[in-house]
Amino acid sequence: MRSLVVRLDSFGDVLLAGPAVRAVAARSSRVTLLCGPLGAPAARLLPGVDEVLEWAAPWEGFDPPSVARADVEGLVRRLRAAAFDCALVLTSFHQSPLPAALLLRLAGVARIGADSADHPGSLLDVRHRRLPGRHEAEAALDTAAALGFPPPPGDDGRLRVLPPPDTVALTGNGPYVVLHPGASAPSRAWGPERCERAVESLGDEGYRVVVTGGPGEADLTRLVSGDTAVDLGGRTTPRTLAGVLRSADAVVCGNTGPAHLAAAVGTPVVSLFSPVVPAERWAPYGVPSVLLGEQDAPCAGSRALRCPVPGHPCLDAITAQDVVSAVRKLIEESP
Repeated sequence: MRSLVVRLDSFGDVLLAGPAVRAVAARSSRVTLLCGPLGAPAARLLPGVDEVLEWAAPWEGFDPPSVARADVEGLVRRLRAAAFDCALVLTSFHQSPLPAALLLRLAGVARIGADSADHPGSLLDVRHRRLPGRHEAEAALDTAAALGFPPPPGDDGRLRVLPPPDTVALTGNGPYVVLHPGASAPSRAWGPERCERAVESLGDEGYRVVVTGGPGEADLTRLVSGDTAVDLGGRTTPRTLAGVLRSADAVVCGNTGPAHLAAAVGTPVVSLFSPVVPAERWAPYGVPSVLLGEQDAPCAGSRALRCPVPGHPCLDAITAQDVVSAVRKLIEESP
């Protein structure tokens, strides 16, 4: 059976789809993952994925493209040529799978399943309704099971990526803690000065610190690293970042892709979690973690990209010592 999994969101969202992808792969001869440009690098890390199709959907992302007839028709032709037997459409709790399902119907996919709060008409063959309180990774697994893809025997349902490379040449020898100061949305980022103080405090407590960041975050990581930490800003690919996170004793970061990548390689996470989305759905999954941040702040559940509350109280109340204490707790309790 040729199966398609659709997850059109960002890097972390695709990582959270990983357990559901493995469930589909266990009962398929070939699995293709259709994802957006931000999610494609994560898709290429997932076990069970044979092919990645990249497409920027006009209904997804912070800066979605405009609707272009030729682009949509081109995607439909590609999907029709692949002759998929079934498709699993995965979305976040606040999104509708129906635009993607419509394109899949036009492409001739015979069996389509998704979690949909909206009435799907003839667009879905299996309409799953997510259970309350389920984490995004669990909700995706539930939807896969409803379509006929239960978790394979022996699969623990945790996040997972293909084995990353050794990265000691980047990090140097010896144990270390990773601090990742950036975030995909400003509302989810701890202030740079606070990150800088946390690096200094971790160093004062005897921890070696590695600071990571994407290609556009070199100025941020340089500031945060100071004279204390190893600065890897802009120096890692998704695969090498996975290796850096895998070898860390703990990772400190916001609710962003590297938190889920750390979980996928089994590293404990100190989560600086802004409640603009619910922690029960988006916290680091399947690994020891400490959640910091005021979860009852006025911004809770707003999905705001920029903090709507003056002073960013949900995160700025966190102190460097809070981070040090959380790191110490995770390392001391680690097996």
